[in-house]
Amino acid sequence: MRIAIFAGCFLLAVSLLDNSAARAAALDQSTVSVGGVSAALLKPAHPKGGIILLAGGAGNIGVGPNGSIARDGNQLVRTRAAYATRGFAVLVPDCCVNVAAAVQYMHSFGKVTLVGTSRGTQRAVQGIAAGARPDRLVLTSGFLSNAFGDSDNAMNTLGSPAALPPTLVVHHRQDGCVKTLPAGVAPFLDWAKGKARVTWLDGGQSTGNPCEAWAHHGFAGQDGQVVSAVTGFAAR
Repeated sequence: MRIAIFAGCFLLAVSLLDNSAARAAALDQSTVSVGGVSAALLKPAHPKGGIILLAGGAGNIGVGPNGSIARDGNQLVRTRAAYATRGFAVLVPDCCVNVAAAVQYMHSFGKVTLVGTSRGTQRAVQGIAAGARPDRLVLTSGFLSNAFGDSDNAMNTLGSPAALPPTLVVHHRQDGCVKTLPAGVAPFLDWAKGKARVTWLDGGQSTGNPCEAWAHHGFAGQDGQVVSAVTGFAAR
């Protein structure tokens, strides 16, 4: 009986791995130019919407031919295929893409969710202030309010929540980066007047610089939770 159960579990695990590999193999990966900036584009067979991923730091990720990316440690960049295997067309642009042009490009796939992490959240809201109109916005480990200690934040850039689309904040309760401490989230949510909500994460791992991708700031060990939160919000 135990052998039969083990065999059944093994076959199920193999089936799941085969299905995952098949979904990844079915993705079309290419490099496109958006406003003169190279971007990796990942497409499933039948996209149910578009997701734009803006990396943190300087945003220079080194997009090469055939959708390749030279520097893919950033949390959003390293998980790009996971968004595509969940049915979304995914654009990962090099710095510094015109956000409005990127949103317009991705609207061919349906509703567009703009996602930025860390300093990528600054570029996301700057794009909205300049006229970009995504259907949804996700800010992970973001620069949201003056309580974060940096005046280059979402509240100051937008001035008022009038242009803010439905917004999801994803933040780690133990984020140790001095520019994105958890205390800065509440003022942003109050300012957004019901347009924003938060998904808090706990646990995971944290090593090295607290403001880098392998610390709580980059949701190390929790990539799947971030992808689930973002795609669940994007699918609404």
